[in-house]
Amino acid sequence: MLRIDDIAYSVEGRPLFEGATATIPDGHKVGLVGRNGTGKTTLFRLIRGELALEGGSITLPKRARIGGVAQEAPASDVSLLDTVLAADTERAALMAEDTDDPARIAEIQTRLADIDAWSAEARAASILKGLGFDDADQARPCSDFSGGWRMRVALAAVLFAQPDLLLLDEPTNYLDLEGALWLESYLSKYPHTVIIISHDRGLLNRAVGAILHLEDRKLSFYQGSYDQFARQRAERLAVAAAMAKKQEARRAHLQSYVDRFRYKADKAKQAQSRLKALSRMQPITSPQEAALRAFTFPEPEEMSPPIIQIEGGETGYGDIPVLRRLNLRIDQDDRIALLGKNGQGKSTLSKLLSERLPLMAGKTVRSGKLRVGYFAQHQVDELYVDETPLDHLRRLRPDEAPARHRARLAGFGLGAAQVETVVGRLSGGQKARLSLLIATIDAPHMLILDEPTNHLDIESREALVEALTAYSGAVILVSHDMHLLSLVADRLWLVSDGTVRPYNGDLESYRGLLLGRDSMPAKAEKPKTKKPSRDMLQALQADVRKGETRIEKLTEMHGKLSEKLADPELYAPERAADLDVWQRKFAEVEEGLERAEALWMAAVEKLEAAQ
Repeated sequence: MLRIDDIAYSVEGRPLFEGATATIPDGHKVGLVGRNGTGKTTLFRLIRGELALEGGSITLPKRARIGGVAQEAPASDVSLLDTVLAADTERAALMAEDTDDPARIAEIQTRLADIDAWSAEARAASILKGLGFDDADQARPCSDFSGGWRMRVALAAVLFAQPDLLLLDEPTNYLDLEGALWLESYLSKYPHTVIIISHDRGLLNRAVGAILHLEDRKLSFYQGSYDQFARQRAERLAVAAAMAKKQEARRAHLQSYVDRFRYKADKAKQAQSRLKALSRMQPITSPQEAALRAFTFPEPEEMSPPIIQIEGGETGYGDIPVLRRLNLRIDQDDRIALLGKNGQGKSTLSKLLSERLPLMAGKTVRSGKLRVGYFAQHQVDELYVDETPLDHLRRLRPDEAPARHRARLAGFGLGAAQVETVVGRLSGGQKARLSLLIATIDAPHMLILDEPTNHLDIESREALVEALTAYSGAVILVSHDMHLLSLVADRLWLVSDGTVRPYNGDLESYRGLLLGRDSMPAKAEKPKTKKPSRDMLQALQADVRKGETRIEKLTEMHGKLSEKLADPELYAPERAADLDVWQRKFAEVEEGLERAEALWMAAVEKLEAAQ
């Protein structure tokens, strides 16, 4: 049992904990949540004994082993498998011990059997595989892998060691969707106590059974998933707000009496009594939720569909193709999530769509004035660390007024305190916000987001969902955050086996597939059974609804263009160039409407046939 009793700790005079108390029973899986900067990582360091408490105590059972992820596995010549095996220091020491003493040999063999040492390689290999390393990778040295992949090795090592108390700080930040889902499943069955700092609602709903909330320098323990915690918290806030309102009314009433009668002799005694009552009233403070840190994406103008169409496409690096047989269409109202294991080509496809990679074969048609915004984690690292966010905007928009720069930054949650702070001193979330601002500053018609939620807290993730919902451009999304994907994406593309195709299931079926419970949906084959699957019917119904929405939008555009072409002034000789542009747009919309109606009819026929 982990017992945190009345602890106090400050950083540079700022209190992080004052009288904080909590008890974590053995074997519990707990999510540690709270706003950025409240002290969650500091609490981990206090539990590990890396920092000295100013008051109170933190106690664990004797000989309890505490484990957490190292910065990353070293870039050594040791193989991944051996690196993970070495994390079980007792097994490694017993295996390395050289003795001729028969009694000692017997002790070693007995202990090795007790700790299940002979299955260790299989267990280590299974963990590495779950985190994305195949058999060939596991035999390679750590030095062959980048820092992000070595972080996965470090995570594999601590999971293999199975400490009595496992402390994980944002473990999914360096995992893809497949690795994050595997980790969720693994942690839910972990045999000892786990505390996880995370802003991933999916993980906090599926992998833990309790929430430890850090707020106002105190700790509160809630049984249940994150969603249950959020409901209980909302109820607490409502009760606290009502009590604070009632108390304020009582204060006002007492103060009014005091102000009226404190100088009247016959009422002075009662006024003094009420003054004392006022002084005894302890203010009821309503815990403050983090202000919703909204994102403000500029709106692009509407373009005729499709904005991108690829037929028989092929792309890759140099002369080596990575993706082939690409037959893809993207419209401005699309919300597409890219699924697929790491290394299958999701980033390659993103670079092709953003013209960072050329088409090696096939045909592509792009709208002439198409603007694409691109956000990837590596771009956060490419910010100028010695410059402020204002400096970045001055470079991008030298002709804009400083007030406009500040307004843009405020629209992405970067206030007066941050805009003149050098990037190197900003938090990870603040850097991500600046990068998102830069990616969207030109009001792109299509926004490609590769793991946008790393370093964003839960409130910021919810704000991002709202911004993407309101945004009128296309969204291509790669993320390990199932909650984000489920709220934003309405189409799923699977990147695997060197190509890209629609995934005919939903996110839950994909999660089941990755965890070995489902089989792969058919590519585009007719169902072999007479009765279509529920997933197939849902996919067909979604196609019909999408077709209807597209027709509605194009019909609206067609009406607006018809009104424009009905304007007599447009036909003046000096406006011949304008007339040509509007007539061309009208022809494009008519062609698009005809194509959309044909696609909708085909979708309706497929749905009727399936039903």
